[in-house]
Amino acid sequence: MSIVMPLSSYRMHPIYLAATMNYGLGSDDPEELAYYNKIRKEMDDMKKQPIKKGISLNWDTPEGMDK
Repeated sequence: MSIVMPLSSYRMHPIYLAATMNYGLGSDDPEELAYYNKIRKEMDDMKKQPIKKGISLNWDTPEGMDK
């Protein structure tokens, strides 16, 4: 019988670093692989989103603020 325990922050940190720096994980632990793949997917999704540059200006003055 195998008891599944969530990853501790101590174990998550090196996995997060490996994922964000595009390093291989080097582990066969299913929990660690799942966390690594989750981080990699989130990073890939962020790369697909357009980058908003500049500051959006709102020229509409709220009612009562123009006095």
